[in-house]
Amino acid sequence: MNWLRAAEFKVGLLVVVVGSLIAVMSMQVSDDPSYLGRSKKAWFLLPNAGGLVKNSAVRSAGIPVGVIKNISLQDGKARIDITVKSDVPLTTSASIEVKAQGILGDKHVEVYPGSPTDPPLEDNAQILIVRDGGSLDNLMTQVSEVTTSLKEVAKNLQEATSEDGTRKHVLGRIVKNIETLTGDLAQMTTENKDKIGDIVDDIHDVTSSLKEVMNDKSETGLKETWKRLSNSVKNLDEITSKINKGEGAIGKLVSDEQTAESVSSAIDGLSGLMDSANRIQTAFDFRGEYLNEVGATKSYIGVQIQPGLDRYYYIAVVDDPAGVVETTDYKRTGTGPESPADYTERKTYHNQIKFTALFAKNFWDLTLKGGLIENSGGFGIDYFFFRRKLKFTLEAFDFENTNVRSSLNYTLYRGIYLTAGVNDAFNQSERRSSYLGAGLFLTNDDLKLLLTKAPF
Repeated sequence: MNWLRAAEFKVGLLVVVVGSLIAVMSMQVSDDPSYLGRSKKAWFLLPNAGGLVKNSAVRSAGIPVGVIKNISLQDGKARIDITVKSDVPLTTSASIEVKAQGILGDKHVEVYPGSPTDPPLEDNAQILIVRDGGSLDNLMTQVSEVTTSLKEVAKNLQEATSEDGTRKHVLGRIVKNIETLTGDLAQMTTENKDKIGDIVDDIHDVTSSLKEVMNDKSETGLKETWKRLSNSVKNLDEITSKINKGEGAIGKLVSDEQTAESVSSAIDGLSGLMDSANRIQTAFDFRGEYLNEVGATKSYIGVQIQPGLDRYYYIAVVDDPAGVVETTDYKRTGTGPESPADYTERKTYHNQIKFTALFAKNFWDLTLKGGLIENSGGFGIDYFFFRRKLKFTLEAFDFENTNVRSSLNYTLYRGIYLTAGVNDAFNQSERRSSYLGAGLFLTNDDLKLLLTKAPF
């Protein structure tokens, strides 16, 4: 084993040891995490990779976490391949931002790992989100655009303030208008110097007259007027003092709580009475019905007073062509003593004025009513269909002969309606007749509209 003691072996062993130490130290201080398999690869595309250098640092939150492994051209864009430490949690929402390190144009890649709730980014996958971090080139571009705008403004200002001026720009039109206005003012003052002098003289006369009024010591002077005004204010102060003390009717009204409450109660009662009157709805009903069997028209003029939504009162005057019980005339049509007793009956109807007075109670679409129906006691019901446009009515009155009447009313437009039905449906008084008619139902609002549209 003498070769172990040889100087050559010792020198070679020293070289190997020192080289190993240098390699280990290089791996420790290097930013490249690809040594010993402790890395994760990714890549992204940039429109311009100017300022980026291969093997330069990749940072996250300002801390070096990897290096740029390669810069190549792909589909007309710069492909940047990076390697980062495996403990950097890159996800699918990871993003890249190229930041400038100074004003000399050096740049570095800043990586943002992304949301920790997103799936992890696969190894050697593309990072799709690339942000524009701004650079000296962008700044110079913006400065160039600002400079161009300033040059345009300066050009417009020069055109507007030139000797001839221009009306192509707002500033030029303003300058021209000011020039025209000052010229007109100068011409006006030159042409009306005498009138301006007269105006100054008039102002001087007014001030002189005002000075004389101020120095006038007569009863019509300003001092006497001021004295009377002071006395009036003093009297007003005495009146308000009496009111505050509760003296006089106005004082009691202001100071006495009982009097004030009485007046307030009276006003509230009057206001309630007026509100109740305003809430009462009044309507007028005009209707005509043609009785088929009688061959005449039956007319109605009615007033409906509705103090509330659940009830109303109805009063009407009725002109009934079949109002009086008919008279019967008998006529023998045969001759001779042995001829049969053959008679024909002729009905004669006589008009009669009748009165109707009803009280009605509303229950949703059903209305119950009772009172005086055409000079006889009676009652009836109304039922509404189709959003209250169609109404079915059944009435019974004159219980000596039991007159039962039914009808259907259909509203066409704004109170105009059609009616049809049967009078004396059971023919107890032998006045049974079908009828057809029309009517007009005018409410408060309709009357107000007619009055406002009247030509007078």
